[in-house]
Amino acid sequence: MAKFVFGMVQSLDGYVDHLKLPEPGPALFHHFYAWVRDLAGSVYGREIYELMRYWEEDRPEWTAEEQEFAVVWRRQHKWVVSRTLKTVGPNATLVQGDLETAMRELKAEVEGEIEVAGPNLARSLTELGLIDEYRLYLRPFVLGSGQPFFAGPRPPLRLVSSGPVGEDAFGLTYVPAKAQR
Repeated sequence: MAKFVFGMVQSLDGYVDHLKLPEPGPALFHHFYAWVRDLAGSVYGREIYELMRYWEEDRPEWTAEEQEFAVVWRRQHKWVVSRTLKTVGPNATLVQGDLETAMRELKAEVEGEIEVAGPNLARSLTELGLIDEYRLYLRPFVLGSGQPFFAGPRPPLRLVSSGPVGEDAFGLTYVPAKAQR
């Protein structure tokens, strides 16, 4: 059975915006490369998927590490949840219709860790009780606006690990808290 993990970099004030946050340093970039390399796949919302399609075509300005990341990202299977897209790129499956049924089937059929990418998609899967782990990567920047990491009410969570990640990030890993009696 797959494990759904929602993990994203966020500013100190709780926003995720890869276009406004500075690029990660080499160690943080390597951390994400290693994570993506070992994933069973990724489930994307439309907006994040369209942002990540940046990695589909080689660019001459890329470093060797960026080229390696692109290879790993392209190889990975992607499931794209969207009501508006009609097609998706290579190694991707468009998910339309009943989200809960599709995601429960995906969890049952795939072994390993599946990244959930995008706050709005994560909100929907949180409401369905399908997110197994939340990974917050705090970076020392204040954006003042944007999309919050938690796009809906924050579920009750229990901290399971924390520590520095890369040059300037601090990672916090949470799992859904069991109901207290």
